[in-house]
Amino acid sequence: MLRLTDVTYTYPHATEPAVRDLSLRVRPGEAVLCTGPSGCGKSTLVRLANGLCPHYYRGRLDGSVTVDGRRTAETPLHELARLAGTLFQDPENQFFALTVGDEIAFAHEWRGSEPAHTLAAVQEAARRFGIGHLLDQPIHDLSEGQKQKVALASILSLGPRAVVLDEPTANLDPEATLALAGEIRALKAAGMAVLVVDHRLYWLEGVVDRVVVMAEGRIVEEGDFSILHDDALRRARGLRAARVADPRTALPEASGRGDALCVADLRYAHRHGPELFHGASFLLPRGVIGVLGDNGAGKTTLARLLTGLHRMHSGRLHLHGVPVRPDRLLRHGSIVLQNTDHQLHMKSVREEIAASIAAGAAGRAGAAGNGGRPDSRPASRQTEDDLLRLFNLAHLADRHPQSLSGGEKQRLVIACGMAKQPEVLILDEPTSGLDGHNMRLVADAVRAAAARGAVVLLVSHDLELLSITCDAALRLPLRCPRTTKENPQCSTIS
Repeated sequence: MLRLTDVTYTYPHATEPAVRDLSLRVRPGEAVLCTGPSGCGKSTLVRLANGLCPHYYRGRLDGSVTVDGRRTAETPLHELARLAGTLFQDPENQFFALTVGDEIAFAHEWRGSEPAHTLAAVQEAARRFGIGHLLDQPIHDLSEGQKQKVALASILSLGPRAVVLDEPTANLDPEATLALAGEIRALKAAGMAVLVVDHRLYWLEGVVDRVVVMAEGRIVEEGDFSILHDDALRRARGLRAARVADPRTALPEASGRGDALCVADLRYAHRHGPELFHGASFLLPRGVIGVLGDNGAGKTTLARLLTGLHRMHSGRLHLHGVPVRPDRLLRHGSIVLQNTDHQLHMKSVREEIAASIAAGAAGRAGAAGNGGRPDSRPASRQTEDDLLRLFNLAHLADRHPQSLSGGEKQRLVIACGMAKQPEVLILDEPTSGLDGHNMRLVADAVRAAAARGAVVLLVSHDLELLSITCDAALRLPLRCPRTTKENPQCSTIS
């Protein structure tokens, strides 16, 4: 169904091919996993399989890529899209409509389907992925995990012969990830060819039929899933763990264990939506706090509320006992958003980090000068070069940030967040597109920030990351508050 034969592909203006001598076949009723370190050529493989290389990205293609027997280089993209659907790593890149229901219906209407057929397809896709309650919701009000479900529902409602999934679990909670594994089994049983490109491995044991490992644009290992249980192989190739224990139930409750960060009477609802936070109050200590909850529970919204990116309907915020306006918390802290493009504004990687170092120094001075609590922690003298080396970005120092891969952008925005030496560090799915080596690099940096006395809020579904970083958990949805004599200015959850 999907077949690449002796494929070498070079992007325009590149001096070296992105992939070399690549041969891969995915048969009907078969699922194949492709994994490997960041920059190994996985994203190019996705673009070759769906025809974006060479139709959109241009460049030089040697060898043959076929979908259902049709050569992609000779078949228009709109015809290829009927044969092979693609879930992109960032689902926002494939949305056309404003609401969930309209998005699922869009391609059916474009193809001229009868209204009754379109309505039935929308309802079945919504039922299949548990998003029926979201059909009238604006897409941009959804969590990233909900967006991923909408994109997948849209693709599969069209009944393609093959599907390509690029980092499909990056924003899904563990329960939704297991449901996706079941969906892939069903697609195989229906005779569909499935190519999964992912760094996270554990969820695909017993699901995929074959595994290929890429490095430097080539396939370097191939076999069934058991090859991923080889510790030496995973270390050598920078891969994630093949089996991961779920740490969520074992983590102690964070709220009430300290008073470094205090939130009281937090109320907020999205426009036209129910209240996500109804008088929520909690106290948090220094250390790494995992913010846990299902897709749509309000984790990203909480991160944005605590930093003034969303405006609370009501609420009070104290840092080390001193009142702080949410929009002033960024003078003391940093936030790393899920969509890295929203935080990259300079002309080079080095300039991004330099600007963050300067912003951190200005924020500390501004907080002290406006009657805030001075940061009593000794400031380490991290330079741009220190951070470039720490986050494996030194070879990219002069590159434009928007020219980087998704994983490289993630490392850059985390480096910028660390550059401010924050008292409060909020990270929203910081490892969604990172391989095993870079995931562990980020985990070490997070632990180091906590060791320096920061409150770190880690919003993540990444079980592997949670298991090696977190001290405690803040679980959403939050329960009803009660006041405490010990902290009269705040409340804690019961």
